[in-house]
Amino acid sequence: MPALSSEARAIALLALAAFVSASAFRICDPMLPQLAAEFGTTTGQAARAVTAFAVAYGVLQMFFGPVGDRYGKYRVVSVATFACALGSAGAVMAQSLDVLVLCRALSGAAGAGIVPLSMAWIGDTVPYERRQATLARFLTGTILGMSAGQLAGGLFADTVGWRWAFAALVCGYLIVGLLLRQEVRRQQAAGLGAGLAAGARQGFVAQARLVLGAPWPRVVLATVFIEGLLVFGALAFAPSYLHERFDISLTAAGALVAVYAVGGLLYTVVAGRILKRLGERGLAVAGGLVLGVAFLSYLLGPAWVWSLPASVLAGFGYYLLHATLQTNATQMVPSARGTAVAWFASCLFMGQAAGVALAGAVVDEIGAAALFGGSAVMLPVLGAGFAWALKRRAAPVAA
Repeated sequence: MPALSSEARAIALLALAAFVSASAFRICDPMLPQLAAEFGTTTGQAARAVTAFAVAYGVLQMFFGPVGDRYGKYRVVSVATFACALGSAGAVMAQSLDVLVLCRALSGAAGAGIVPLSMAWIGDTVPYERRQATLARFLTGTILGMSAGQLAGGLFADTVGWRWAFAALVCGYLIVGLLLRQEVRRQQAAGLGAGLAAGARQGFVAQARLVLGAPWPRVVLATVFIEGLLVFGALAFAPSYLHERFDISLTAAGALVAVYAVGGLLYTVVAGRILKRLGERGLAVAGGLVLGVAFLSYLLGPAWVWSLPASVLAGFGYYLLHATLQTNATQMVPSARGTAVAWFASCLFMGQAAGVALAGAVVDEIGAAALFGGSAVMLPVLGAGFAWALKRRAAPVAA
């Protein structure tokens, strides 16, 4: 029981770090008009503050994997949290848009290490049979953080000003960073080490070869790339589709799609029970089917109210499939777990970016119906394909 209590505390702190990091990811979205007014520029130019964070976040994830394997995942997460606080403090004091963009890039670069290395640490610490349910609880921090970031960004911008939003992030990062640092000391005092992997002393290229050299990691990475492409490529255009089709405001359309988070939270509540009932292969198949129904509902729903259950189903179905992929990612290369999970996160991010670009071309050339219809057809195939790959692999996975 003491070991489980210590594990629960450590994971709760990682979930808090993920909450603050996810809040930072989305906090600029609603404040773009105010940033444009503050710095005398257009909203499109102000959006560089969002892009800089996202690009740095996506690119640096691959860097943090080997660093976590070499120096200890939990320790690196705590250091990254303090670096995020530094970036947000710079944003508070930024006197030009260029400085703000630079500080956002620093926050994104540092934040890139928090979620992947947290997942990898859970993979090192939690036995495989309990890992999917544990990762589901950890994901609660990320899901709630994204919603909180959008809410807080708009609230601060409309009341005391956008700089206070970044000041709140600084406080959050510092508090969580200090708690993480205390936890690192507890782990060291208990002789648990810092989560170093067996291959920790290998260089970046050697660890990348270790991850990409085996067939199973390539299957997992390719699947999560396609998942990101199909799910988030379509979801990015859901608000504009609902706005144009049902003549509702963009604010209302965005809120309808944001209900996606409710489906994600529902998954975290039932993850343990549904895993016992369906197993990993069943979760992958169910996730693809639920996603297919969700995008069909967006496409065929005769009124905007249909988008509410569609968004809930999209969130629930996504986490059914994605959490199965995520759990496998934590086990696909145990000797370089940090690197493997970082590559997994990076492939998901790159899939999202590619999906948005491809979806934009599809919408412009063919129309939104083709976009949602394509995702509705291909996502069940993707889920079934990964379930088939799991069955083929067949060999029992060691905890």
